Amino acid sequence: MPPSSTQSLFADDSPEVYQPLAARLRPRTLQEFTGQAHLLAPGKSIHEAVTHKQPHSMILWGPPGVGKTTLARIVAESCDCHFVTLSAVLAGVKEIRAAIEQAQFHQQQHQSAQASRKTIVFVDEVHRFNKAQQDAFLPHIEDGTILFIGATTENPSFELNNALLSRARVYLLKSLTEQDLLAVIDNALADSERGLGGLRLALDDEQKRALARAADGDARRTLNYLEVLSDMADEVDGRREVRDEHLEQVLAESYRRFDKGGDAFYDQISALHKAVRGSSPDGALYWLTRMLDGGCDPIYLARRLTRMAVEDVGLADPRALQVCTDCWDTYTRLGSPEGDMALAQAALYLAAAPKSNALYSAFGEVKASLSEHGSLEVPVHLRNAPTQLAKEMGHGAEYRYAHDEAHTEQGGYAAGENYLPQEIQDARFYHPKEVGLESRIKEKMAHFRQLDEQAPNKRYK
Repeated sequence: MPPSSTQSLFADDSPEVYQPLAARLRPRTLQEFTGQAHLLAPGKSIHEAVTHKQPHSMILWGPPGVGKTTLARIVAESCDCHFVTLSAVLAGVKEIRAAIEQAQFHQQQHQSAQASRKTIVFVDEVHRFNKAQQDAFLPHIEDGTILFIGATTENPSFELNNALLSRARVYLLKSLTEQDLLAVIDNALADSERGLGGLRLALDDEQKRALARAADGDARRTLNYLEVLSDMADEVDGRREVRDEHLEQVLAESYRRFDKGGDAFYDQISALHKAVRGSSPDGALYWLTRMLDGGCDPIYLARRLTRMAVEDVGLADPRALQVCTDCWDTYTRLGSPEGDMALAQAALYLAAAPKSNALYSAFGEVKASLSEHGSLEVPVHLRNAPTQLAKEMGHGAEYRYAHDEAHTEQGGYAAGENYLPQEIQDARFYHPKEVGLESRIKEKMAHFRQLDEQAPNKRYK
């Protein structure tokens, strides 16, 4: 296989071909890179690897638009490595094999020249490769044929094989701050060679801040917005001025970063659940609204809120479950945006309600008991007796009908009766807490157990 071009990774192969502003302004060195000081500042891991020209295999994990691909290219360019790029969305076994063959060709060429130029294989969206595809790289990483750099928006612990993770360092890239994005905007406006400096595009400070906030930590989106604004701006005295209505029009379709199937999704629903559990109405409302704003399915949120009503409120306030099912029904009738308020009401109610996980814990304890004890026989006195044969076999015999027993202040109760298999007759799964309605339930259960202890006719002796 012939070697690929060895020119700069950042060179423009076809000057006549239009390139988006984000592509033209792609950083070429660590000094041009914005953000990620925890990795790129002097003394930090990637900075040292580039400075000493000692690249290593790595996984770059972070949200879109923070520079994962750019950073991989900078590492390769700065360390004079041959660079092969694959997209896990488009590539298959054929492309993986071709990339490895290209690396092997360069390895042989430079071995013969007594050189040691390494090959970096960069895989974008690496989490989309299946286990077999990920495993295909392992022997070539192991024998030094390639250095592997993968980029992913998903948690590598969940999406990548342990064998691949053990051969690469994982680096977390963070969302860019508003100050980072303001720096990106200022650089684009000032750069006359690759940016918009030649256009003399004029934005005031508040317009820049609005642009940075709308981009939601994504440098690529920031530059895309800026480029559209440059086309819409009015020519005034040799300058291109951006009016507020231009900005409003460009940002009208903006949306918060929200991956409906990835880490951001599960992190945000986790934050909502924990805010409800922690009795924080403000936190619950924030995360609910954040997910709705990002495009989360409202019916999914209604389902999760209903689960929270059972898991974290339970019998401390049984009305919580009804509130959630009502909100679910209301949303299906109204849809968005009117029905969103019903979801908000349910979230606030859950956050403000007394909390008890006694029901949730009891359910788990019963499941554990089933695993431990297996399928215990139904006690004879609890069995159904619909036929004469069943009656002759003793089914239902000596069963005590609670409504016929002596009444207490709590109502009819058959003191001393037992409704569990004899093998686990003393099991206690449900432990009500001293909160909300459960405090009264706890008192009632304690009274019944006292009656059981005093009963002369206990079921199991």
